[in-house]
Amino acid sequence: MPKILPNIIIEKSYQDKISGYICGIDEVGRGCLAGPVVAAAVVLNFNSIPIGINDSKKLSKIKRNLISKELKIKAIDIAIGEANSLEIDKINILNASLLAMQRAYRNLTIPIAVALIDGIHSPTINCKTVNIIKGDSKSISIAAASIIAKTYRDNLMEEIGNKYPKYNFKNNVGYGTKEHYQSILLNGLTKYHRRSFKLFK
Repeated sequence: MPKILPNIIIEKSYQDKISGYICGIDEVGRGCLAGPVVAAAVVLNFNSIPIGINDSKKLSKIKRNLISKELKIKAIDIAIGEANSLEIDKINILNASLLAMQRAYRNLTIPIAVALIDGIHSPTINCKTVNIIKGDSKSISIAAASIIAKTYRDNLMEEIGNKYPKYNFKNNVGYGTKEHYQSILLNGLTKYHRRSFKLFK
């Protein structure tokens, strides 16, 4: 059975009804024990779309990085938004994810008519929003955003890991691996850990 990739069908269905740009928005890092939740907003050039765009979780790190570099050349606009661990602890992970999405949207440099959002919740932004469950496997714009957000956050966690080598952030990127939990037990918490999460096992 052929592999079905995210496509442009959803975008095209709105493109015929609006005057303006469409962006895809997705976030990564909701389930991590450490680091920010990161969202990306991407406005694709539908006449020049990189080949192989898919849900970032279904791509190898090498493939994600290659597509991310190509997107930064070919996309009309790309923006990142973050909510840090302190904000996550203060307002909870769902609201922090929506805040990161809102910041990504606001960091775009062009006006947006429709924002396609992965999942069932939408940030408060100044355009029409369309929620798509499993959007990163359906909409090519959301899938592109998932790739941008994932590569950005992975690189950020690697940088943080250089300061805190005992936690192996380069490989676990903040997720709750057995090794990560063990590192917390042995070394305590960094300023990047989310105190509102279950950090000890």
